[in-house]
This record gives sequence, structure tokens and C-alpha cells, in this order.
Amino acid sequence: MELEDIISKYPPRQIMLIPLAVIVLALIILGANYLSTGSPVKLGVEFTGGTLATVPATESEEAIEESFAGYPLLDVRSIGNRYQLQFGPMDDSEYGRLAEQINSQYDDAEIRYMGPIYSQALQQEALRYIPLSFLLMAIVVFIIFREPFVSAIVVLCALADILIAAASMNITGTSLSLGTVAALLMLIGYSVDTDILLSMRVLKRKGTTDEKILGAMGTGLMMASTTIVAVLALFIVSNLLYLVSPGFTRMSIIADMTVVLLFGLAADVFNTWITNAQALRWYTGRSTKARRQRR
Repeated sequence: MELEDIISKYPPRQIMLIPLAVIVLALIILGANYLSTGSPVKLGVEFTGGTLATVPATESEEAIEESFAGYPLLDVRSIGNRYQLQFGPMDDSEYGRLAEQINSQYDDAEIRYMGPIYSQALQQEALRYIPLSFLLMAIVVFIIFREPFVSAIVVLCALADILIAAASMNITGTSLSLGTVAALLMLIGYSVDTDILLSMRVLKRKGTTDEKILGAMGTGLMMASTTIVAVLALFIVSNLLYLVSPGFTRMSIIADMTVVLLFGLAADVFNTWITNAQALRWYTGRSTKARRQRR
């Protein structure tokens, strides 16, 4: 099936059922995690506070988990020839027992306590201001195009990208951290950029809607492919370089960021060139029909 067939062969309403189903699936994944943990995504130590310990990899991950079963062990991650252990919040006496056990059990171990960088008050403020940021985004897009529907669909596509990227974090076991927060914020900007590119081509240039979508798609997919290749290279380096050379360790923050970015960029390709493109096909077709009826 050629690209022209995907764009123009099927009615927009029929194709729009696919992205709607994907959004619903993402919401189900996020909702299930919220019901089980109290948060849509797994929170990292920056949000919850806790203890990070780095120990030599002298045993298996299963043995590590069994050895520290009496503590709130959240994650065991291999970083080259060492393990990074993440523990949840503990009181002073429990932290003291944990430190004593680690220091007696391992040579050259590192252990440090981290308070939550993002306090509860800051998280509540974020929940209040994130909807405001999307509203302001819609206003800016409306000022550009003077079309409420176009503004709404651009914001919807950006929101869908974030929902899909967040759901992918639950699937891959990636926690919300400083790095992944930055990745999600980058995705918002990237999504709006590609959606405005498409909307600008469709609404401001001459020609049929399908021709303008195809023209914009050539530019947009080139942008997306180069970005995905760059992020994929970063993903390989951050995850696999330590396997080639023992002098390197796994770059956890960059690795988590690239996972979120790869899923988010794939979601953006899907939402821009299916969700937004088909919505614009429906909208321009409806507008053309209305103008003909007035004549």
C-alpha cells in the first residue's frame, strides 16, 4: 500500500479510530499503574526520596534482591561491573542497619541518602500549571491560525504523545526522574513543532489537502527520521558501551531519557501524520462543503 492510499483512500473518521484506540490503551496502562501505586508512572528517587547504593557485582540480581528483602528495595540496575541499588524512604534506624549491612557485606561500596528533589508542594504546583501550559499553547496556536479546531487538535496530539511516552515508561520499567522529565518536556516542544508544520502547509498553501499533506509529510518524516537515528545512537552508546569496554559504565540518566524519547518520537510520527493529518482532512473537507452550500 502506497503512502497516497493511506492518506486519501480511507475516510478520516474511519482512520481516526486507530489513534483513539491507542490513546485509550495508554490511559488504561497509566490508570492501572495509578490504582496499584498511587502514581500514573513509577516515581524515581528524585520524587520519593530514598537511598542509592552502589556495590560490586559479585553475585546475581536475584541474590541481591534476596539479601535485601527486608528493606524497601525498589530497583536493582547493572552498571558495568557494579550494581546500583535504589531503596525507598526509611527511618534513621533502618537506614543505619542498611548501611551497616552493605559496608560489612561488600568492599568498596558507596551509599548515600537523597531527599526528594521534587517536594509534594512542587508536584502539586506542577499538576496545576501543566493544564495551564496546554491552554496557553492552544491560545498561541489559535492566534497563528485563527481556527479553534486546529488549536484543539494540535494540543490533543501533543497530549497524546506525552500519554503514550508515559505509558511506555510503565511498560519498560523506566521511572520518572530528572532526565525523563526533561525528555517529556522536549517531546511537547517537538510535537507542537511538527503539528504546526503540517497545519501551516495545509491551511496556508494552495492545492488539494491530500497534496499538501504529502508535501508536508516529506519534510516531517525527514526531520523525524534524523532525530530518531540520533537518539537511537545515543541509546546504544548509553546502554551498550560498557559491554564493549569495562572502563565505561551504563549512563542511566541518558539511557532512560532515550527510551522515553524514542517512544515519544514514534508516537509523534503516528499522531502528526495520522491523527492530525486525518483531522485536517475532515476539517478542510467540511469547510469546503459548507462554502459550496452557501453559494
